Amino acid sequence: MKETEISTLGEFGLIDHLTENLPIAQSSTVRGVGDDCAVMHYDGLETLVTTDLLLEGIHFDLTYVPLKHLGYKAVVVNLSDIYAMNGTPRQITVSLGVSKRFTLEHIEQLYAGMRIACEQYGVDIVGGDTSASVTGLIISITCLGTAPKDDIVYRNGAHDTDLICVSGDLGAAYMGLQLLEREREASEGIKDFQPDFAGREYLIERQLKPEARRDVIDELRQLGVRPTAMMDVSDGLSSELLHICRNSRVGCRIYEERIPIDYQTAVMAEELNMNLVTAAMNGGEDYELLFTVPLTDHEKVAQMKTARLIGRVTKPELGAYLVTRDNAELEIRAQGWNAFNSNQ
Repeated sequence: MKETEISTLGEFGLIDHLTENLPIAQSSTVRGVGDDCAVMHYDGLETLVTTDLLLEGIHFDLTYVPLKHLGYKAVVVNLSDIYAMNGTPRQITVSLGVSKRFTLEHIEQLYAGMRIACEQYGVDIVGGDTSASVTGLIISITCLGTAPKDDIVYRNGAHDTDLICVSGDLGAAYMGLQLLEREREASEGIKDFQPDFAGREYLIERQLKPEARRDVIDELRQLGVRPTAMMDVSDGLSSELLHICRNSRVGCRIYEERIPIDYQTAVMAEELNMNLVTAAMNGGEDYELLFTVPLTDHEKVAQMKTARLIGRVTKPELGAYLVTRDNAELEIRAQGWNAFNSNQ
């Protein structure tokens, strides 16, 4: 495959090349890429804005992360934040810092993943920026979304006696990362190394190609349930629970036996001699939705296909605890992802 030096296009030539014929899915997009600003029009809706920065060597390792998957994931993690506010993502802007080792074809792969994610979720790319980088690849995405004022869900709305629910399953993305890291270390110095992911495909997918839980928001709306507080699980269940407890000034009880864990996650934890519950509570990057609902909605959430009940909100003086299978109570501590911790 012929490779093209990005310098032959220049900054604006690169932008034109990557954004040529971008489809428009949102009627609110008046003007996208090509002017000093994107222009959006909303009628009676609140605007939600979130941004995420991904740095090579900190948030991703291109030794085992395909650029197409990275582009997809970079978009999805931003959309997840909008859904966590009970909103609908509409547009994104994409800014890149690119070092000289990347060719045009590399950035095309990255953008291909971004475009697939945008098409999947009906989101428009409406602008961004590019710059040279001396530290590898830098990706910064800002997402704009909307929601009716009364629909927006914050972190501070949980009340004593509310129920705590989480979507999907937890710990799989973390186990996928452990598997990728293990195979990377095993490949060092070996030519034509073939990693062994047999029977672990779900874990790899959860790490490399997560999905934003639009389906959870859709199901909640269909059931007529409005969460009282909600977050996406990006830094680990323990950290997100404590965020909600702190912001809502409440305590909680989470039950070990109710934490959703996939079979592949359990097998991998045993293989790596890791505590399964610790991995599920602290692993991070699951991008599931953690939310609280009024006790009166118990029957509705009990029938949800996308989420399950894992605990209850308590008075603040009772603290935040995990109740084990033998009814012991362990204080929940924030041990999830911390980008400034050199040991991670």
